[in-house]
Amino acid sequence: MTSSRLQRGLRANMDKRGVDVAAMFDQVAARYDLTNDVLTFGLDRVWRAATRAAVAAKPGERVLDVAAGTGTSSVEYAKGGARVTASDFSSGMVAEAKRRHPDLEVIEADAQNLPFADETFDVVTISYGIRNVEDCERALREMARVTKPGGRLVIAEFSTPTWAPFAALYRLFLTRVLPRLASLTSSNNSSYTYLVESISKWPAQRDFARTIESAGWRGVRWRNLTGGIVALHWAERPESPAN
Repeated sequence: MTSSRLQRGLRANMDKRGVDVAAMFDQVAARYDLTNDVLTFGLDRVWRAATRAAVAAKPGERVLDVAAGTGTSSVEYAKGGARVTASDFSSGMVAEAKRRHPDLEVIEADAQNLPFADETFDVVTISYGIRNVEDCERALREMARVTKPGGRLVIAEFSTPTWAPFAALYRLFLTRVLPRLASLTSSNNSSYTYLVESISKWPAQRDFARTIESAGWRGVRWRNLTGGIVALHWAERPESPAN
């Protein structure tokens, strides 16, 4: 599928077919982090720091970073002594992560069908990737499957600003400003039209929390970052099915 056909399909129906979304990320991998810095005015670094604090990876813990992209966050989790596995369904992102971080364990994997045994990881985290999955609840259940009982889940995702005037300004930024900024740095700026639509259609914080809970996680809560532009959701896997 050509880039233009890919974008038309994603824009028209937002069906998020995995092969199409992966192909889109393949095209932007090389300049992905630079573009994120520009589009967020550096706030992505602040959000990563907050996510890292929420993950709170301890020495010896096993951490799975799903939709890890170029591995920028994954290597930070490893600095404290955690054993980190980075996964992504984009072969382009996987190749870029391996090139940048040769000591990091990086694998190509679909969040809906993770190639790990049950109860493998102490922490599973995903940043700005869950909205790109075809079946979000299936992916959340897979993450629960590979998490040890009592283990934790941390999700960073674009969300819904909570103050109406700020929300209106944010929508204006998404629809008018962001595409122009993307054209300056992205290797495939049309993909950021999909970004705008996927953010706009993503459920608000409370609704997403219900989805996480319905996938089998417990103690779901969230914290807004930058007025709700991003929300951190975290939860635990029950110690046993009875819990």
